[in-house]
Amino acid sequence: MSDQYPLDLTRRQPNIYGFSGLDRSAHLREEEGWLERLVGDATTRLVPVWRSRSLVFGADSETPTASLLSAREFTVLVERSETVIFLGNRNGEAHVAVDLSHLEEEEAAAAVDGAGEFMDLRQVGPVLERFEGSVLAYARGLMYWHQRHRFCGACGSATRIMKGGHQRSCTNEACKTPAFPRTDPAVIMLVHDSAGDKALLGRQAVWPEGRYSTLAGFVEPGETLEEAVAREVYEETGVEVCDVRYHSSQPWPFPASIMLGFHAEAKTSEIIRRDDELEDAQWFSRDELMNFRALGKGLPSKDSIARRLIEDWLAGDA
Repeated sequence: MSDQYPLDLTRRQPNIYGFSGLDRSAHLREEEGWLERLVGDATTRLVPVWRSRSLVFGADSETPTASLLSAREFTVLVERSETVIFLGNRNGEAHVAVDLSHLEEEEAAAAVDGAGEFMDLRQVGPVLERFEGSVLAYARGLMYWHQRHRFCGACGSATRIMKGGHQRSCTNEACKTPAFPRTDPAVIMLVHDSAGDKALLGRQAVWPEGRYSTLAGFVEPGETLEEAVAREVYEETGVEVCDVRYHSSQPWPFPASIMLGFHAEAKTSEIIRRDDELEDAQWFSRDELMNFRALGKGLPSKDSIARRLIEDWLAGDA
């Protein structure tokens, strides 16, 4: 079986945290004894997670790497893990995520025996090799889901892990309701004026001083993605939009989203902030965005699709 899905990425480069090339090998999740077999294989790599932090080696260097550990050498991590998940295969190597969140910080550090340090993925995501960043994000997202679905949403009974960590099932024999990993769809959009000269950006008060970004929000039940774009822009800024066009998507496990990126054209220009979500919203010209730092302002982080939407618009790819 190929480790690559048949995706044509020649039109534009994929966003960070996605398109890892990992073959998720869903059929192996059904096999009995999959964990024992993989842990005994010298090629199996472990992906440790501790309280939503990922294990990274050389975090302070110019070339940090993900610490993907030998399962044979670090069997203790599997033994001490609360949750073990089969992620998939790549180049003949199985990848298995292990959750050490129940351990105290010193215990978790001792368990990985100097193989790296646990840190927020977003601190190093932009400089990690693509596969490494993607598999760390994948593991982080799944562990977050497991930590919040220990009990059945239908009857409240405890749930147990099934299918290699890609399902939890209710232990109540009268219920047995299954639950599957979910990701929250969110739209994120670069809104520009009809002339294509200005872009609409906003900022939240909790962001670093001077940072502005594209608008974004969660998709509500019963909405199309295009409706969600229009609603979020109007709710946050009072600006009406048209010509909503899909750009690309990005896994965003911070904590549990899939970001669906769009460009849209504004039908109106007056900004009227209608809620308290944004501290400020402004129209910025291309020249201003090209010299944002000189203006004492900052763009979103380089690992985000928000940054990609802005840069592609500046480059004329809208």
